[in-house]
Amino acid sequence: MQLLEGARNALRLPELRNKILFTFFILVVYQFATHVPVPGVNRTALNTLLNSNANLGFLQVLNLLSGGAVTSFSVLANGVYPYITAQIILQLLTGVIPALERIQKEPGGQEKINQYTYYLAIPMGFLQAVGQINIMESIASQAGVGTLLPGFGSNTLLTLTVLFTMTAGTMFAIWLGNLITEQGIGNGISMIIFAGIVARVPYNAGLLLSDPDWAIYNVLAFVLLTFATVVGIVIIQEGTRRIPVQYGKRVRGNKQYGGGSTHIPLKVNAVGMIPLIFAQALLTFPAILANIFFPGSSFGTWLQDTFGNQQGAVYWITEFVLVVAFTYFYTDVMIQQQNISENLQKQGGFIPGIRPGKNTQTFVNNVTRRITFAGALFLGFVAILPGLMLIVDYVFTGRAIYSRSTNPAMVLSSAGLIIVVGVVIDTMRQLESQLVMRNYEGFMR
Repeated sequence: MQLLEGARNALRLPELRNKILFTFFILVVYQFATHVPVPGVNRTALNTLLNSNANLGFLQVLNLLSGGAVTSFSVLANGVYPYITAQIILQLLTGVIPALERIQKEPGGQEKINQYTYYLAIPMGFLQAVGQINIMESIASQAGVGTLLPGFGSNTLLTLTVLFTMTAGTMFAIWLGNLITEQGIGNGISMIIFAGIVARVPYNAGLLLSDPDWAIYNVLAFVLLTFATVVGIVIIQEGTRRIPVQYGKRVRGNKQYGGGSTHIPLKVNAVGMIPLIFAQALLTFPAILANIFFPGSSFGTWLQDTFGNQQGAVYWITEFVLVVAFTYFYTDVMIQQQNISENLQKQGGFIPGIRPGKNTQTFVNNVTRRITFAGALFLGFVAILPGLMLIVDYVFTGRAIYSRSTNPAMVLSSAGLIIVVGVVIDTMRQLESQLVMRNYEGFMR
């Protein structure tokens, strides 16, 4: 009841209601844009390919996260992943190149880093567009359905038009996300990805019924798996370790200041769904590079089968390791940017039994890394859930390993589920803070 009351309160406030409606409008615009095809697409060959038994591999993951833009060969087929990849690169370079680190610490430095990210997203968009087109053409050739983009590569004007259009689509999606961040309810890029995931759920859920013999089993497995995963995600997302903080008393004239106590809440998963998004984005590149630099070679075929079709232990182990590594990396980056020890020292606060300054920062870093271990392992486990589900299905039912389309763990995908839950929780918190500021009750106790 409190959730419904909070929703009613949010819609009663004109400012908050306008933000919600604006966000909804932008997401509708994005979904319409996902159905605008790039110039020169052979729709007949594309429809034949989608209706065939061809394994689209990681393109199905990108398709889920882009709201169906990939299989529609839309101008938004790249989604926002070139931008995310650019963020990964700059985050890594900032810790390596002193000049970038100095820029980030300067006043307004983060805005410059964001600007560099936009610039880097453009070549990343071109690279991903070439890779996706080559992969889809390769799949279409193997399926014997013909050419999806006749003249691509041989016709210079058509090739440039397609590449510029798909890259412009990426920048358009980023712009829509920024509009949501600035004028909507926030988390713009995450909301764009969230909308793409949710838009594909009805279609993907319908695929579970495509096999009449196992329809009930697939649906029950999906419901139980989703419920258990959501509960686990919420527990991990909300889990915190409270570090006590004491403030010294200060006397100025006849008045006494400070002397209170509080705590620093360190979350088990402080970075939310970011490691999964980045790991998925990074995992797409071996297959893309294979089609660009090693077409037809045995090494290129191995990369395509392993990372493009998501087959075998190598892919799932790599994803697990990347998710765990990104969780630790971004947690460390976030803790360093917060400067907890410096801020405590400025405010006259200290952790009982720990010296202020460097010792405090070391203590906070050690505690964060210990509790992050549980969060990182959980994220890694959820990330490889589709692969584990294939094994569980084979062991308990004895049937041949089913396809990705009938895998209950792929209706939302593990990454998609964490993104959806994380975005919903973050959005509810933002709306709740707006409600509490105006003396209304929030969504959660």
